[in-house]
Amino acid sequence: MSNPLYDVLFASHKGKSTTFIIDSLNKKEVSYDAFLKQAAQYAHAITEQGLQPGDCLAAQVGKSVSTLALYAACVQAGVVYLPLNTAYTFSEVEYFIKDSGSKLLVCNSSSAQVMESLSKSYNTIIMTQSDDGLQGSLPDLAKKLPTTFTTADRTLDDIASFLYTSGTTGRSKGAMLTQNNLLSNCETLQEVWEFTKDDVLLHALPIFHIHGLFVAVNIALKSGAKLIFEPSFDLDRIIMLLPKATALMGVPTFYTRLLSDERFDRDLTQHMRLFISGSAPLLSETHVQFEQRTGHRILERYGMTETNMNASNPYKGERRAGTVGFPLPNVELKITDPTTGEELPQGEIGQIEVRGPNVFKGYWNMPEKTAEELRSNGFFITGDLGSIDSDGYVSIVGRNKDLIISGGYNIYPKEIELILDEQPGVIESAVIGVPHPDFGETVVGVLVADKNVLDIDSVQNAVKDALARFKHPRKLVVIDALPRNTMGKVQKNILREEYKVLFMN
Repeated sequence: MSNPLYDVLFASHKGKSTTFIIDSLNKKEVSYDAFLKQAAQYAHAITEQGLQPGDCLAAQVGKSVSTLALYAACVQAGVVYLPLNTAYTFSEVEYFIKDSGSKLLVCNSSSAQVMESLSKSYNTIIMTQSDDGLQGSLPDLAKKLPTTFTTADRTLDDIASFLYTSGTTGRSKGAMLTQNNLLSNCETLQEVWEFTKDDVLLHALPIFHIHGLFVAVNIALKSGAKLIFEPSFDLDRIIMLLPKATALMGVPTFYTRLLSDERFDRDLTQHMRLFISGSAPLLSETHVQFEQRTGHRILERYGMTETNMNASNPYKGERRAGTVGFPLPNVELKITDPTTGEELPQGEIGQIEVRGPNVFKGYWNMPEKTAEELRSNGFFITGDLGSIDSDGYVSIVGRNKDLIISGGYNIYPKEIELILDEQPGVIESAVIGVPHPDFGETVVGVLVADKNVLDIDSVQNAVKDALARFKHPRKLVVIDALPRNTMGKVQKNILREEYKVLFMN
């Protein structure tokens, strides 16, 4: 039987007694072989519920070794794996179950009673697993089952996972990710970031997302590396564990929190090989401070749910702050006019389109939406706005939906945010467009700031000196913190909703 994703990432480790996971939650080490045996038991458990290759399993459970074993079990059994954010409400989970047609939902024991109604409404089997992965109806059953499983026959074009987009506008969309999408991207990233079996990856990301699961975990599996598996980002624990690691993958907040602690210095990071950041833009100032403090330069990359990773700053070569580097090998990336779809000249800002083996198959049950965003020639319209400089570095300036059109002028928030972020007292900023009776939209700058240092008039004057008048924020608002999703991305839709009536009275 052939199952490319399982064969490459998992089967190659059978019989290996070397450590795969240092399980911080349960204070133990798990070898590759022990992990694969647990995954086989889970594969038996889910197939005993009647799941067959191509069926979907949804999992809303805490981060644990058992949850990773459930992912591996789905790959081995040919079941489509749908990881769900643990913060989702019942109504959100209900939508995902209904839309995906999931035959089985694995949830936390504490939410099982609430989720039981889904069993009646959608004929979905409900099984449970505790946060530590050791208890519940699924692990209890799995422990009794054989530690070997006959791997299901699958092809590179078969769907391996559904991942739902955030759904900030309209219904959430289920991206269909094939075995080839996951495998090709993992193989590329392992090579360009030079991961080997000698690496120890400090893992503090959630595993219901591309970044934490299909980038971090899959790269470790492909290279035979070791994972230090933390339930979440805890500053004290990360500082304690860094000397035992060689690599860290994180979101920008990981790095700003580390920089806020005096213990984080060159001595602490001398054993580290690589710091990677993604899922949200990293401020140029963070790049500078990080390098000054540690001697390391953060490697920033660019990816999204529908495409896995698209671009990366080089492992060897200049890691240019404010950019996401170059398109990955075998990934084509171009900048096009949002209206005509025509490719734009070098240096101009437009929508980013990508094509390659990393690009998803389409949106589940949404052929019209798929046709809108996935061109017939294979290029995916990402919805991100960006440019490519004369050296080939790609910069992201915002989302297409974040584009502000004021009085007929196109305004890119990132350009204004870069100016605002440089001002004394400004910690970070988010620029949004809000309705305006004369201009259609106008610019508002939302600031997180040190109020003891901030001088609003000085900030406004700095923007006036740097940018054309039509780009000036009509108002600057100071708040305690920007709203973010679980991966650290600023939720501008929330800010737009909150401030939409500023100029409409």
